[in-house]
Amino acid sequence: MSSPPAAQAAAGSTPGGEFSMGVRAQLPILLGVVPFGLIFGALAVSQGIPAWVTLGLSLFVFAGSAQFVAAGMLATAAPAAVIVTTILVINLRHVLYSASLAPRLRRLPLRWRASLAWLLTDEAFATTSTHFRSGHERAGHWYMLGSGLTLWASWQVSTALGVFVGAQVPSSWSLEFALPLTFLALLTPTLIDRPTVLAALTAGTAAVALAWLPFKLGLLVASLLGIVMGLALERYARRQENPGG
Repeated sequence: MSSPPAAQAAAGSTPGGEFSMGVRAQLPILLGVVPFGLIFGALAVSQGIPAWVTLGLSLFVFAGSAQFVAAGMLATAAPAAVIVTTILVINLRHVLYSASLAPRLRRLPLRWRASLAWLLTDEAFATTSTHFRSGHERAGHWYMLGSGLTLWASWQVSTALGVFVGAQVPSSWSLEFALPLTFLALLTPTLIDRPTVLAALTAGTAAVALAWLPFKLGLLVASLLGIVMGLALERYARRQENPGG
């Protein structure tokens, strides 16, 4: 017989217990994260980006999708302002993640909140938000720390391995094809309703239509159009469900 939620919460309520639970929660997810990091490291090197820049992106940006886009833009010598703006747009979803977790973490000192914000990823948010909802409140931030550090460390190691392996891969292998294939693999599971599907179609169509823009600015414009489309459709759906609201 399984333990009730309250007993499970009590069992993992110590800092060490919560940290260990966070680490264990990420282990199955690493099966997808590690190959992603390997591909990023190899692809960046194959595009002529120095190893130290590639490793720096993983160390300081720590955002897979944004890093892939940034690597492509660096390879075409895009202006720094364009690269930074594009990364900010891609990572806007983290604002929503932070807003969702903020009530649970507001009591923590600034050093804790800043550290956890640095380690916040899609995977860490998914497991941590579920963990909080199951009743783990008192030491739940240790769970988030364990989750985030596990992902961060695995991302650094896999990127470094990718850089080393990528240096040995012949240019004739055309690793640049790994980028769109990887994004398609990440995108497909998220297409769960009409707003997300139409937002993806809008962004994809715009990206193709605006591919002629310099410095890959078409990606930035396409991302913004996709976000606007998704938000507009969600707002319309809410009005349809609650006409008097």
